[in-house]
Amino acid sequence: MIEKGFHKDFSLSGRHFTSVRELLHFSEKNYQEIMTFLTEWFSDTREIIVQTSGSTGKPKKIAIPKNKMINSAKATGKFFNLQKNTSALLCLSPNYIAGKMMLVRALVLGWDLDVVPATSSPLKNNKKYDFVAMVPLQVQNSLKNLDNVKTILVGGGVMHANLIQQVKKSSAKIFQSYGMTETVTHIAVREIHPSYRDFYTTLPNVRISKDTRGCLVIDAPKIANEIVVTNDLVEIISENKFRWLGRIDSVINSGGIKLIPEQIEKKLAKIIISEFFIAKAKDTVLGEKVILFIEGKPNKEILNKIKNSLDLSKYEKPKNTYFIDTFIRTETGKINRLKTKDTFFAKTSC
Repeated sequence: MIEKGFHKDFSLSGRHFTSVRELLHFSEKNYQEIMTFLTEWFSDTREIIVQTSGSTGKPKKIAIPKNKMINSAKATGKFFNLQKNTSALLCLSPNYIAGKMMLVRALVLGWDLDVVPATSSPLKNNKKYDFVAMVPLQVQNSLKNLDNVKTILVGGGVMHANLIQQVKKSSAKIFQSYGMTETVTHIAVREIHPSYRDFYTTLPNVRISKDTRGCLVIDAPKIANEIVVTNDLVEIISENKFRWLGRIDSVINSGGIKLIPEQIEKKLAKIIISEFFIAKAKDTVLGEKVILFIEGKPNKEILNKIKNSLDLSKYEKPKNTYFIDTFIRTETGKINRLKTKDTFFAKTSC
């Protein structure tokens, strides 16, 4: 199936290639970032150096074996039934694992891959595709064009309730992914549309469990070098299904009550339309308190709705709410919560 380093049916921007050299020459002329990755991919090294996005901590570089990336590509193809000649769009940066894996899937599975810049509105060309991987911001800005895609895989952040409601008008099949750089992108997905699931289903050959903290442990020997112990609090439903609750390092201990920001955010999503996130701050009485950041201009109506919300317990209601014109985001489009928070308080303390 794979000839001369890539599948014989692989095409890039509508062009097929007879050799790696021809593919590299074409990429060098048209797609410099892709050229950089392909040069590393077709080199004699057994690993690819990948940088994490830094949305939950400091960015770091990780070495991922190429055979693990190939196994991941095959697992995705099997799960979504994406065979050769699948039309796909690369609209994510090839500098990060999600973009790199779109290229690997195309090379290994024989896809017809188009490329557009990693912008917030990648579907403007109105072309039809079988498969596209996007971040939530791209989905939000492409609502009018989602019907042009058969299957959309959303990663790089959780889809909030408001966005989930908006995509219901689309004919596309939409899935939320769960994964990280260490697991070569996703190891599980949950269906968002047309059916909605609040739990993730693992890909083939992935085993899951919890550690003593209640955090997810991933055993996926075909795609990960070792067992991955995460900081994600989960509820295990079955051997291949789990419900994501939030991150343990984000838990707020407010007056002895442990609060998970992501669970509070689910409730607030019924009230707040714009982007927002829950964080914690030190408090002389409670130890830690719940604070809220909302992207946009101050809005008294939203504040009143939060104050009078029956969904939120008195512990979950934010003690302070801050409006910021624009959140700081990573290169992959994720909201950088820590940097947004720290930058805001640094400016206000001056």
